[in-house]
Amino acid sequence: MTIFMNIIASDVPSYEGMANMLEGYDCPAILVSVDYQILAINQLYRNEFGDVPLPKKAHCYEVSHGYTVPCDEAGEDCPLSAVIHSGHKERVLHIHQTPRGKEHVDVEMLPIHDGQGELLFFVELLRRVSVASAENMSNKLVGASKRFNQMLEKVTRVSRSEASVLLLGESGSGKELVATAVHQGSHRANNSLVTLECAGLTDSLFESELFGHVKGSFTGANNNRTGLVELANGGTLFLDEIGDVPLSMQVKLLRLIETGSFRPVGSSTIKHSNFRLICATHKSLAQMVRAGAFRQDLYYRINVFPIYVPSLRERQDDLPLLINTLLKRISERKEYHLTDSALQILKRYDFPGNIRELSNLLNRAIILTDTNLIERSTIQECLDIDNELSQQGDTPLTLPLSSKKSHGFEEEWVDLKTAEKHYLSDLMAFHNNDKEKVAQAAGISLRSLYRKL
Repeated sequence: MTIFMNIIASDVPSYEGMANMLEGYDCPAILVSVDYQILAINQLYRNEFGDVPLPKKAHCYEVSHGYTVPCDEAGEDCPLSAVIHSGHKERVLHIHQTPRGKEHVDVEMLPIHDGQGELLFFVELLRRVSVASAENMSNKLVGASKRFNQMLEKVTRVSRSEASVLLLGESGSGKELVATAVHQGSHRANNSLVTLECAGLTDSLFESELFGHVKGSFTGANNNRTGLVELANGGTLFLDEIGDVPLSMQVKLLRLIETGSFRPVGSSTIKHSNFRLICATHKSLAQMVRAGAFRQDLYYRINVFPIYVPSLRERQDDLPLLINTLLKRISERKEYHLTDSALQILKRYDFPGNIRELSNLLNRAIILTDTNLIERSTIQECLDIDNELSQQGDTPLTLPLSSKKSHGFEEEWVDLKTAEKHYLSDLMAFHNNDKEKVAQAAGISLRSLYRKL
């Protein structure tokens, strides 16, 4: 069983005894000096991360990160420095170099004092975060940016508890993947993660989906149906877009959360389910509470441990990693890559639809490209398609010309396609038929320009 207390060096008869003490931990552990030198490692560390040549003076930041300076001097949080400042154990989430590549590791640093309270050594406990990857992985959370790691640290902490989790963030930011990560990191991981998409459900449909129903309880109920709550027994229930739950159903949901009991539609039998609750929303539930659209008591029940899932524009450093991962997910048969110039275009884009929009855009790019190398022009064309669609959605079918007299019109209105052709014709004349300059001025790709002319 892992020891989670400060250790007094005087309790250990010798240095060898302190080194042997590491074998008592149920996770990889190392003994570190106050000047960052690794003094001893346990067998679990060797099994997980490889051997460290001892007594060679290897520093923890060299072995784990390949740095030449301590972590806090390299732009990362340093658990050793944190312990020195706080005087008690500290936890941080790091990305370590391992035999398998870069991996997220949950690091817990324990101080060792002598009988007079002087700090002598540190015990560093390391646990791999298996639900995330700092490299291309198709079935995990992927990221390495500071904002991503901050979120992942909260995921790691809360996963081991039974606390209800509320995931907050924009649509398309990956809240469902985060919910999966919380479930997989919990002791319920061997049981089911059951998801209910709450958006668009009527009162009756929500109740039937959640609690189930018996045969004949309503028109169309030709058979008994097991509800999602019952299916989640022993596992996790994930309510996506919790802000869309009908107000009339919120009291029944509250009762379920408080008691774990429910009754299928049309049944008089009360059933019970033991589940862990995770909710997600892109809405401001606090504002909805103030507006009377969401019950305050339910809000406090589900908002035990909130986790903000950052938008894609808040974690731009992860963009290349996400692109490579998504390309592998989209196409398993053929390997695709973006040119540097194509990547630069995406780095300048805000991605209002977040990772979902990025995935759609890359799907489109694969269809439009003729090779395994996605060029800048292809990415630009993909963005142009979305731009055109958004303009059509916000613009009337006919538009007045900005300069009617130049084309012989006085009060005549023309359709959008005609207006566009006049616009491009004017640009062509202005730029002496230089199509590259025209495409740049119009904000479209050269391929799109040829298609429109």
